[in-house]
Amino acid sequence: MDADVEKDADEVRNGPPAAEERDGRSPVGTSDGPPPVVTGAGSPPAGPAGPSEPAGVGIMALSLPYQVVAAVALAVAGVFVCVHLAMVFLHVAPSNTLTKRHGQAVDDWVYPEFEQNWKLFAPNPLQQNISVEVRAELATAGGGRRTTGWIDLTAQDAAAIRHNPMPSHTQQNELRRAVDFYLNSHSDDDSPNGLRGHLSEEYMRRIAVLRLDADDSLDGSAVRRVQLRTVTRPLPAPRWSTEKNDVTPSYRDLPWWKVTDADRTDADRTDADRTDADRTDAGRTDAGRTDAGDRSRAEAGR
Repeated sequence: MDADVEKDADEVRNGPPAAEERDGRSPVGTSDGPPPVVTGAGSPPAGPAGPSEPAGVGIMALSLPYQVVAAVALAVAGVFVCVHLAMVFLHVAPSNTLTKRHGQAVDDWVYPEFEQNWKLFAPNPLQQNISVEVRAELATAGGGRRTTGWIDLTAQDAAAIRHNPMPSHTQQNELRRAVDFYLNSHSDDDSPNGLRGHLSEEYMRRIAVLRLDADDSLDGSAVRRVQLRTVTRPLPAPRWSTEKNDVTPSYRDLPWWKVTDADRTDADRTDADRTDADRTDAGRTDAGRTDAGDRSRAEAGR
């Protein structure tokens, strides 16, 4: 009875209990969790941020001036590639109307940087060895001339390449490219075809002079003229083949070329001049001795 009276007195002082308290739930604002989020009237609830617009890629990522520069550069590169492919195609293609009319322009574009060589491929791979030999006309101490025997330059390169794991590009290709350069720029009677023909002669002559100046067997004799020749030796048929082919070597002698100072390096040119001066002095000394002997004999006769 007393408990009911105290409960009624509390309700009179504090008012009736809230609905949450009657249901056993905590009243709003008294829970330990975060307060509810109140948004403005009519505004949608906040959600996750949407993906941003993708940035441009490639040229489109550049500013307008750089886009123009890049587009012009790509256009120029594309035109160059197309022209280059067309020139190379005309160079390796069989003779036709375009190559006959514009052959010089095609050669000027291709040579010497883009030269094409298909001799290692079918239908006609190389079946022969081509070597380059040289001989020289030397000045003797008495003012005369003598001619050396043939010196095989290709054999020298082959000896330097053999057992060498890293042979130089010069040893492998210098003579071969020089001979191809000469044969492709000269007629069968060794007449040069324009400027390239004269350049190939200078190239061959300078190679020969450099090789001869380094040859110890010449004893430092001054080289006055040089002559080169190509020796073509067909390869014999393999043992298992029944083919019979002629393996007799054939020769093509090139003209004699006079050696000029431009064909030598500075050091070789100085040595040659010194040798000539020594020979001249020796010749003068011998001549003086001869004159003195003649005068002595004349006086003795008197």
